[in-house]
Amino acid sequence: MDKNFYITTPIYYPSAKPHMGHAYSSIIADFFARFKKIDGFDVFFLTGTDEHGLKIQRAAEAKGIPTLEFCDEISKTFKDLSKILNLTNTDFIRTTEDRHKKSVQSLWNQLKENEDIYLSKYSGWYSISDEAFYSEEEIEEFEGNKRSISSKSAVEWVDEESFFFKLSKWEKPLLEYYKKNPNFISPESRKNEVINFVKSGLKDLSVSRKSFSWGIKVPNNKEHVIYVWLDALTNYISALNYPNKDNDLYKKFWPASIHLIGKDILRFHAIYWPAFLMAAKIPLPKRIYGHGWILSGEEKMSKSKGNILDPIEIIDKYGLDPLRYYLIKEVSFGNDGNISKEKLEDCINSDLANNFGNLCQRVTAFATKNCGGKIPDKINFDKEDLRLLNKFKSNLNLIRDKIDNQDINYYISFIVNTLFETNKYFNDQEPWKKKDQMTRLNTIVYTTLEIVRKISFMLYPIIPESSLKALKIFNISENEINFSSLENHEYLKKGISINSIDILFKKIEKIND
Repeated sequence: MDKNFYITTPIYYPSAKPHMGHAYSSIIADFFARFKKIDGFDVFFLTGTDEHGLKIQRAAEAKGIPTLEFCDEISKTFKDLSKILNLTNTDFIRTTEDRHKKSVQSLWNQLKENEDIYLSKYSGWYSISDEAFYSEEEIEEFEGNKRSISSKSAVEWVDEESFFFKLSKWEKPLLEYYKKNPNFISPESRKNEVINFVKSGLKDLSVSRKSFSWGIKVPNNKEHVIYVWLDALTNYISALNYPNKDNDLYKKFWPASIHLIGKDILRFHAIYWPAFLMAAKIPLPKRIYGHGWILSGEEKMSKSKGNILDPIEIIDKYGLDPLRYYLIKEVSFGNDGNISKEKLEDCINSDLANNFGNLCQRVTAFATKNCGGKIPDKINFDKEDLRLLNKFKSNLNLIRDKIDNQDINYYISFIVNTLFETNKYFNDQEPWKKKDQMTRLNTIVYTTLEIVRKISFMLYPIIPESSLKALKIFNISENEINFSSLENHEYLKKGISINSIDILFKKIEKIND
């Protein structure tokens, strides 16, 4: 079995500071990366910034500073966000780096050599905001101006010499590939959207611009810069030192296990990128997952609408792990979702403080008082204990399968339901009434502590810092977390001391208006 896992976020377009949508993609990718790592995989996790194109050039001009200086400043905010979000990314790539430029120009040369690029003239609608070309059918009139129907971004008419990629040539091969690889695009609704678009007919794609200069130059042609999407998409292989296919990183991690993206850039990843790779005779990634948006009210967040929600402000007020938990649990993965102060506070109080934090405190305090502050050593599991403990063992492979199919909703539901059952078990078993039945009291305490340990392991990809605080009860360190160990009912060493811990999550007092 291949135990290598390569996951990527979209590389973010740093024309403005990061918002909640950026944080969401990164946190979800980090969840998968952490899960695979504790399940014994060698993980490569890539994120970064896409720093070319007319929008970036104009943003720098508006600030009155050199474009690269602007990119250095704004890219740093995204790099800093990676640390603030406690991401475990292996690499952070910038498209202004020399290693990336080398890869992009090499891919261009390969496409040219294979006769998939030709010089002609482009006339049509272009959105600077989306860095995307649109047909007449994709444009609407709004308040006297033209805009994209899908993104609502303004478009302008472009008429200039351009190199074209023979996208039309790859229409049938793409459809055949989708048919043979039904899991290539997820979720199902996104796959259907892509297939319908390709079936409607693909036109050759303009892949260079002459009207501005901020980008990677077309090899042997100083007048043209390479289209920002051909440039940006190449980051997924430039981070693996392409074009050197014999290097260890490329051989180990390509093709990527999954490209995690927002649904608005699905076409670029599920049509253009596979076509570029097919034309260059490079293997395609294994899966592309287009998740939903984090909405502000009912609208997508954007700088132009002025409705950006700052993740750092939320983190400063409520903490990082509560935000991570909320986004993973309350936003049904694959669909649009939103964040509100009320829902976040309810989530902290109900799930984190009451369900998880309170269980850790209760059983630890009880064991300290009644078991000498140690893991009980004389135990005898009965049917009810084993029913709860076996829930993990019997579901391990199902959980792995769900994760491989990006079913985060199942994963988090398993945790929440198990925590509820465990709290109920501890209450129903009433160990405080079993002081004259020490074996039974010990077994109840051991079973509950073991489930606290198992749940803390499962929560680690979601709320890593809080999980590690809970695991201090048992002196378990981060490098000891192992998903396979969940099938072991007697992982905790009997007779060792346990530690008291501080309150994991403080309940938020609700003030009624």
